[in-house]
Amino acid sequence: MNCTKFKLVFCILFTLVIGKANAQSELLPLGHDLNNNLGKDIYFNNSKRSHTALLPYIANDIDTLGRDSLLKRVMPLEKDWQRKNWLFRKIFQEHLVEVNDKDYSFYLDFIPDMQIGKQAGNTIWLNTRGIELGGKIGSKFAFTSHFYENQGKFAQYMTDYIRTNKVVPGQGHAKTYGVGGFDYAYSGGTLSYTPSKYVNFQLGYDKNFIGDGYRSLLLSDNSFNYPFFKVTATLGKVRYMAMWAQFIDMYDTPFDDETPYPKKYGLFHYLSWNVTKRLSLGLFENIMWRPRGFDFSYVNPVMFMRPTEYANGSPDKALIGLNASYKIADRYVAYGQLMINEFTFKEVFANNGYWANKQGGQLGIKGFDAFKVKNLFVQVEMNRVRPYSYSATDHYKNYGHYNQSLAHPYGANFAEYLGIVNYRYKRFDLRLQMNAATYGLDINGLNYGKDIYKSYTTRVDNYGVNIGHGLKTNLLIADAKVGYLLNPKNNLRLEFGATYRKESNSEFNDKQRFFTIGLRSSFRNLYADF
Repeated sequence: MNCTKFKLVFCILFTLVIGKANAQSELLPLGHDLNNNLGKDIYFNNSKRSHTALLPYIANDIDTLGRDSLLKRVMPLEKDWQRKNWLFRKIFQEHLVEVNDKDYSFYLDFIPDMQIGKQAGNTIWLNTRGIELGGKIGSKFAFTSHFYENQGKFAQYMTDYIRTNKVVPGQGHAKTYGVGGFDYAYSGGTLSYTPSKYVNFQLGYDKNFIGDGYRSLLLSDNSFNYPFFKVTATLGKVRYMAMWAQFIDMYDTPFDDETPYPKKYGLFHYLSWNVTKRLSLGLFENIMWRPRGFDFSYVNPVMFMRPTEYANGSPDKALIGLNASYKIADRYVAYGQLMINEFTFKEVFANNGYWANKQGGQLGIKGFDAFKVKNLFVQVEMNRVRPYSYSATDHYKNYGHYNQSLAHPYGANFAEYLGIVNYRYKRFDLRLQMNAATYGLDINGLNYGKDIYKSYTTRVDNYGVNIGHGLKTNLLIADAKVGYLLNPKNNLRLEFGATYRKESNSEFNDKQRFFTIGLRSSFRNLYADF
């Protein structure tokens, strides 16, 4: 058949969409702990070649039995007494409402997060009531939705962060509540449609993650939910993702202000290639642009949009990156990322701390059933990002949303080292984490490159700009959690946690200790390790 270039592209897309297959659309939650518990199935399943750096995962990429089958896999065998009556089944085995039919399924859960604790004699607490629902229609269409209403009083460093940034980390705009507390809401959901094994469409108000690590320097779930449309196409060993998203810029918004927030837009491309059974490579691209309406020049789903951005007069901000992972001994995964916001080739090798060399890197390794101990997960990771990375000439074009970074929660100008140990025994779960970081804080009203919302045109120096530039500060966080899992389908658990945090520099030495106990649920990643 004689096709023009346009017709050829149309023919390929048409083939992808109508291809016959037992396509599935259910999405796995983003939760790190869940994905770590399923790590051997995700990374070392010989019958499935998952593209591990694109999250949330499509459940069928890991197991044809679907989402609930994977959630229950992290649990030991069920006991007879757990089926004793309706109440026991709902607490230990089932969703609150659960309907299963050969043509459709539906679930609904009440999601609590009730915590109380102490910090230096002060009571801290959290009162979250949530509803989560989801299901599928046929084999090709799936949906999720959730809503949480929250009030809480937090540890002092978290309270300071909320007052400065006007958001509860990862959970949206905060309002004052009582004495020292905050009130905030959190909602989201996704529609997922997979017409064939080759392509998946997602329309959502939620989060995405690109990478194999605990952090991502390309796109993480650190910030609040955002509306997006995502197309993922798979051909053999290659998967390609194109996503268009809308973000909120509330940098100049006063606390408790409810006026409409300015919007900005982002385009994301990610090309994943499973080179061999062990090696995977990925290429990332992003364009951010300020509110001038949707720019139709960015509708093109094909990668390498930098020439298009240049043709527009270079009014926008481009970010590119690489992701790689390698599977070792059917138990360990080494991984890494390289992020490039901007660089000058000559200055990189001059090693003179040129300010416009804005790059970041990640290296890590994680093990499932580590050291041949069943259900032991271990992870070690390093992240480094130079000053002024992710920033732009103004905050409308930076790599941020709701006053938080779309990548690492530290922003820029930092080096971080972290370790995580997670051990699961029957229904008990022990998690230990330690973060050690060095970063440069702003001082005397000057911009030293950590705050991505400050324009890089206000930089202090052109040379000698290295990690720690400014008020060099050290951070140490040690966190321990012990949980008892009640229901794997909604991650309902009893949990005790204790945290130590020390932030120190030549100006101050802040030490904070606190502990909490509570009844928790949901699979969300909520980062408090900053």
